[in-house]
Amino acid sequence: MEFEEIYKAYFGPVYRYLLRLSGSEQLAEELAAETFFRALRAADGFRGGCEVRVWLCQIAKNAYYTHQKKSRRARPADEALLGQVADPAPPPEEAADTRDRAARLRAIAERLPEPYREVFRLRAFGELPYKDIGSLYGKTANWACVTFHRAREMIRRRWEEEEG
Repeated sequence: MEFEEIYKAYFGPVYRYLLRLSGSEQLAEELAAETFFRALRAADGFRGGCEVRVWLCQIAKNAYYTHQKKSRRARPADEALLGQVADPAPPPEEAADTRDRAARLRAIAERLPEPYREVFRLRAFGELPYKDIGSLYGKTANWACVTFHRAREMIRRRWEEEEG
């Protein structure tokens, strides 16, 4: 497959993954461009050990973390975290409650140990299939599914503990 075909086929999924990670359309566009630039430079090293989409999402994730380290500030992806689409004009108190809950959920998720934290991100934000997540870790789709569900359970328990 030519690089132009790869770009056309995978730009959308990579962009959406980065949008969910970052919560910013502008940052997602910048990082998607950076992802494909890095992929082009590293194309000769791609051995085909995983699907192209998985490889690109790994590059995108690394680009995002590099950006985060450089900027030293997190950008919440409130709606992605909650898995909801907000009403275009919710009442202010409802919008504040949604932001608070999303920030709390994000903080709990960030405290998960690896690999739970990353598997949760890849599935919840990147919408990667379990098979692709398993491939990133050299594991099976079943391992990825179990790990994701354990991560969700850890988040649920910590949420309940904090509500006390």
